[in-house]
This record gives sequence, C-alpha cells and structure tokens, in this order.
Amino acid sequence: MKSLFEEMGGTYCQVGDYFIPNLVLPDDGNYQIGKYGRLLRRYLKEHRKILYTNYVMEGTLFKHLAEIDQACNERMGIIVPAMAKQEGVTEALKAADQMEWVHRMNNIRNRAEEIILHELIYEESVG
Repeated sequence: MKSLFEEMGGTYCQVGDYFIPNLVLPDDGNYQIGKYGRLLRRYLKEHRKILYTNYVMEGTLFKHLAEIDQACNERMGIIVPAMAKQEGVTEALKAADQMEWVHRMNNIRNRAEEIILHELIYEESVG
C-alpha cells in the first residue's frame, strides 16, 4: 500500500532503519540581498520565527528579502535628498564647512534609516 506522499509522486530514501522523504525546495534564483535584506532576515529569524519558517517553506524568503532590500534602498534615495534640501544641506555648505556638512548628512542618513527600518522592516513583518 502506497502512502499519500507516494501517491502524490513523492519518493523516500532509506537512511539506516528510517525512510526519509526526498523533499526539495524550489530554486530561489540568484537574488542579491543587501544590508536591509539581511536586517530583515535576522529580525524575522529572531522575532518572527513562524513567518520566517513560512517564507522558507514556501521558497519565497530570498525573493522577499530582495524586494524589501530594493524598496529600502529606493526609499533612502528619496528621503535623504528631500531631508537635505529641507534642512539646507547643500553643496555650498559642503564647500564652506565640510565637517558641518558631514555632521548634518550623517544625522539625516541616520534619521532616514530609522524611518525605513520602522516602516519597511519591523512594521512590514507584522502584517
């Protein structure tokens, strides 16, 4: 008598006295995961274990991480220049006082990153 797994086309391999199903996850492709994708992966693994496991079992983890990473980078590309313009951090300031320009730009990048982490990493994985 065949098991339901065998009826659906599944096969087993014998390891010692045990029969283990031959399970293969779908090919994840070749996704480039950057800083934000790695942050999301770590967050899901540590704080949202069920969601992380679901992504792994569905074979969509790396695709999802790549999409979020790309969205975060695009958002940084929008937020940082907008904040710099709003706060008057210009090339003229850079030419006049480089250290002040670096200080302000670092401050802007840090605030923009906090916004992105909250909106796309922590809040996204809740829903």
